[in-house]
Amino acid sequence: MRHPVSRRRTRALAVGLALAAATLLPTGSAGAADQYEWAALGDSFTAGVFVGDPVPPLGDPSQDGCARTSESYPNLVERELAQSSLGKKVRLTNVACSSAVIANIAKVKQTPISPVETPPGGWPAVDTQINRAGLDADTDVVTIAIGGNSLPFGDIFPKCLELGAADKSCREYFTNPPAGVESVRERLNRVQNEYTEMLAEVHRAAPNAKVITIGYPAIMPNDATACDRGSLTELGTTTHADIDWMRDDVLKPLNKRIQRAAASFGDRFVNLYSSSEDNNVCEPEGVKWMEGICGDAADYWPATFPGTDVDCAPLGKRATMIHPNAAGHANTAILVERAVRHALSQH
Repeated sequence: MRHPVSRRRTRALAVGLALAAATLLPTGSAGAADQYEWAALGDSFTAGVFVGDPVPPLGDPSQDGCARTSESYPNLVERELAQSSLGKKVRLTNVACSSAVIANIAKVKQTPISPVETPPGGWPAVDTQINRAGLDADTDVVTIAIGGNSLPFGDIFPKCLELGAADKSCREYFTNPPAGVESVRERLNRVQNEYTEMLAEVHRAAPNAKVITIGYPAIMPNDATACDRGSLTELGTTTHADIDWMRDDVLKPLNKRIQRAAASFGDRFVNLYSSSEDNNVCEPEGVKWMEGICGDAADYWPATFPGTDVDCAPLGKRATMIHPNAAGHANTAILVERAVRHALSQH
């Protein structure tokens, strides 16, 4: 499996990074007859965060704090499509934004949190992704990868680290939570409802588009004992029992809820999990497609992350906070490209 990914990355890089700068925001209407219109919506797993060069470049006044990068899977797919015969050019409008929740797609403006070149006072709010992408009757295909921040994983995982450091169970905490804390079952039900409502809004905004939903890749191994407990390049102090629980009772059910919501509209679902199981965060460097709490990233990405006590500098690493690396994005690109090609063939 690693060889096709390597070939894809090599071919994508050979096209050059110049095309990436054209993928940020709509730049006027060329008309549906001249090109296909593809909008990529999503969170940090789509934006790319630390993979490749920032888009727009560092120092560019149009930086918005969403942390999109040149080697994110939408940009890789766009470059591949540019070299193929589809009859028309495919124009990508990539408005994915790190830390986005489901509501940021269609209902609520988002305040980005990128730690790179943050302006004094923080990043200003950005409009909903539907509005930023300019979805309309001329949009041909929409890809959406969202949901993890709505659980949110950013609440569940830190609690697992905290309780794991004391040899306590976060599974018990989130299965039978204290008053005022949602259980995992409640969170998953809520996310499915939010996702379904969001898809309805996307279909209303882009009535002629083929909508493709994208699940999350494997993060944890099939056997948690493969993880080096305490390692910040993996899942830190999380207990092996809780790693198994997060895999089977949180991540897999989240993907199923997303797939179920997509099916209710007849939308295609891209399964990333199956192809990435052997490349999870607890695999060695060079094999893993997912960086851990600390990991390898471009030099501009910080070793600490705002709002946390994570410091990866002593390890010579960056604060990657459990996100796909370049190989992970390359694998996702293979599967998403296939889905986009199929969608465009139906137009």
